[in-house]
Amino acid sequence: MDIKCEDVNHLADLSDFSLSKKQADALKDDLQSIIKYISQLDEMDTKNVEPTYQVFEMENVWRDDEILPQQADREDLLALAKKTENHQIKVPKVL
Repeated sequence: MDIKCEDVNHLADLSDFSLSKKQADALKDDLQSIIKYISQLDEMDTKNVEPTYQVFEMENVWRDDEILPQQADREDLLALAKKTENHQIKVPKVL
């Protein structure tokens, strides 16, 4: 598979990256090497190999949700905040 600069620029656009021409060329070469390396797997004989669906045994552990009494009340927790207003924690505006 041949990677073109247009492919790299398309991936950069999808990822919202801006790349210089030099960076795009270097990335093109890197992607080409990675694909060449991975394509070696196509040469392996896997006819008698069972697919691996799970590497180790896992199972869900279910328990009942249990509401426990808390040691701190609202005022104690608000006292830990740097700033409060109207009985709420005040944080910096993010938008």
